[in-house]
Amino acid sequence: MKDVYFPDIAVIDSIRNETGDVKTFTMRFKDPNIQDDLAYRSGQFFEVSIFGIGEMPISITSTPSRKDFFELGVKNVGLVSGVLHSMTPGSEVGIRGPFGNGFPYEEVLGKELLFVGGGIGLAPLRSLINNVLDNRDNFARITILYGSRTPGDLVFKDEFKIWENQPDVTMLVTVDRGDEEWTGNVGVVTTLFPKAGIKSENTVAFVCGPPVMIPFVIKDLLNLGFTEDTIISTLERHMKCGVGKCGHCCIGHKYVCLDGPVFSYREMKAMTE
Repeated sequence: MKDVYFPDIAVIDSIRNETGDVKTFTMRFKDPNIQDDLAYRSGQFFEVSIFGIGEMPISITSTPSRKDFFELGVKNVGLVSGVLHSMTPGSEVGIRGPFGNGFPYEEVLGKELLFVGGGIGLAPLRSLINNVLDNRDNFARITILYGSRTPGDLVFKDEFKIWENQPDVTMLVTVDRGDEEWTGNVGVVTTLFPKAGIKSENTVAFVCGPPVMIPFVIKDLLNLGFTEDTIISTLERHMKCGVGKCGHCCIGHKYVCLDGPVFSYREMKAMTE
């Protein structure tokens, strides 16, 4: 049985600059057998080790429907991510996982899907969006709403046109503060709701973004008729061990690393009752 505390070695194949402080790392496991056997769900995460520095949890932004590599979208927020940002293709890191429960997929087949992302929160949603689009016939209408602080903070910009040109897909983007070149919507992501023609019937909403964003999005979704079970979101905690042993990410009777990081709004409410 594999030791869940022992990392496997992965090699950085390429690095793409998304913003001034966000990079997407394309990697593959050094052992081809491990890479061939890799299976994960959108919404899961890896524990990434920089040897001699530390370890941090990072959401998987690649999609399970595309093999031979995996991708991690990483914001430079501290020591481990800072060292990772200084690395170059060919560098090696340690990978544990995948961990967590992931977004429901089979359960939402045939439904309309609404994605609401904010900032780097688009990284885990991107995994599910691309998985859904790679299997487009299995789902009804898709709406993608994404917001960031400024135009310079938008991540995965190269994919926006690809997504919106897919059949029966609506994609709208907003920024909190525009610049002299920005001609799109200005305002928080919930200002896009009236423009998107959202309806709650037969629709599941997936929400991921900064903690300050989540309550406002959920409140507006409830007002639109979504139920507590059709709002799916993620929780941020320092998931140190990844397997529910250290207790760092415990909220009430749940471990975010083990029971999450994906929860329905009903499950979130029950965690603090």
